[in-house]
Amino acid sequence: MLQPILKKNDKKAKLFIYTVSFVVFAAVVFLSKYKLELDLSFDVHVFAAANAIINSLVAVFLLAGLVTAKQKKYELHRTIMLTAIILSVLFLVSYIAHHLLAGETKFGGTGTIKTFYYFILITHIPLAAIILPFILFTAYRGLTGEYDKHKKLVRITWPVWFYVAVSGVVVYLMINPYYQ
Repeated sequence: MLQPILKKNDKKAKLFIYTVSFVVFAAVVFLSKYKLELDLSFDVHVFAAANAIINSLVAVFLLAGLVTAKQKKYELHRTIMLTAIILSVLFLVSYIAHHLLAGETKFGGTGTIKTFYYFILITHIPLAAIILPFILFTAYRGLTGEYDKHKKLVRITWPVWFYVAVSGVVVYLMINPYYQ
């Protein structure tokens, strides 16, 4: 196993994780209510495309992280998973930028495709909203060398994070034709 790179300090870690999770959630909710009216020299929907690319990369890194963990290549696993977290931070910045600059887009499909779109969207949104503290606690347990707790959390975190990443790409692909 790897040597821990963080000292265990549950009280400070919990406070940090809950604070970051709350601030991110509040920022996304608060900022989604506003649209900045700026005259930019580019199509702001480039952020939506960037979001889909980043989410695709996160999904690939999550799969690679799973494979490397099962192969007991723990140093590579740690690097891959930290990269997935960094990509998720970039996604968040891009997501906020897109919603601040582009506002809301209505899905224009009908029938079964509309039902499918809303099913994916309605499952994606709450899972995306709650996954951050799980990701942070899972990473914290791994970085402090608490591998039993890390593994236990991974069983919840990994499939939800993977679903959020993949469903985010599906949502983008389905709503992209309706961007104006």
